[in-house]
Amino acid sequence: MKAWQVTRLGEPADALDLVDVPEPQPGPGQLAVRVRASALNFPDVLLCRGHYQVRPPLPFTPGVELCGEVIAVGEGVDRQVGERIIGTPSLPTGGLAEVAILDAVDAFPAPESLTDAEAAALHIAYQTGFVALHRRAQLRTGETLLVHAAAGGVGSAAVQLGKAAGARVIAVVGGPAKAEVATRLGADLVIDRREQDFVAVVKEATGGRGADVVYDPVGGDAYAGSARCVAFEGRILVIGFAGGTVPAPPLNHALIKNYSIVGVHWGLYRQLDPAVVTEAHQALLDLAATGVIRPLVSEVLPLEAAVDGLTRLGAGDTVGRVVITP
Repeated sequence: MKAWQVTRLGEPADALDLVDVPEPQPGPGQLAVRVRASALNFPDVLLCRGHYQVRPPLPFTPGVELCGEVIAVGEGVDRQVGERIIGTPSLPTGGLAEVAILDAVDAFPAPESLTDAEAAALHIAYQTGFVALHRRAQLRTGETLLVHAAAGGVGSAAVQLGKAAGARVIAVVGGPAKAEVATRLGADLVIDRREQDFVAVVKEATGGRGADVVYDPVGGDAYAGSARCVAFEGRILVIGFAGGTVPAPPLNHALIKNYSIVGVHWGLYRQLDPAVVTEAHQALLDLAATGVIRPLVSEVLPLEAAVDGLTRLGAGDTVGRVVITP
């Protein structure tokens, strides 16, 4: 089968080779799937660079999120061949290939209401958003949610989930094209950070109170500004550091303003409390079935174009989700 493999660490264009490899077979507790669609994620870029918290030995196939059809099951797995699933592949046999391997506990029924490309993009970003907003931040109806990088894959999910929860959503984006995307997603107020000071706009829009919850997958200046416009008893959700800079926040500021800095590492739930993942998946299936959420897939590319997609994703030049279809 064909698969992209990281043969040396670096940017995707330097690290990845498209090669022919033997089709992988599932071990006990695993299943093999024919990849129908694989959604690109920023962790895939970090995996190529060797900057992700998981560092598989070389060579390995990236691709941490997919929709696939079960073609073989290992010992102890209660899944049917032909079943359509979504989930997170088990590295080193990731989703940027024609066949991938998943641990059975990381595979979930695909939503019937979504296409393969949309289903592939539902899992990580929406799971992260659901757990962050509902479990970690306890977002309440009528609260103000500030979402950074709101036109990206992670941010676009948070916008939709925030609206579904009854929040007033303020979206921060970079550029007019991304502002248009955030508006289409349903954001109540869209701020182009290249043209406006988002701190001032948030304060004005909330009558000086600030945002009750901040969803920050960017870090750096986005976090610093968020701390200046978070509300009394607000919650800043630390999702990631796509901007490349990990903030070192002064804790006396959190003390004086009485806000919370809340870490969100969704992957830990898979290890330590998998019931949370299962419950969130059912809630997301229900929301997708009613059309309240629908992943924004901006591009569907062939397997051969994966490097181009990852390069533009790493540079912040994509909107919504870029999906690869082998």
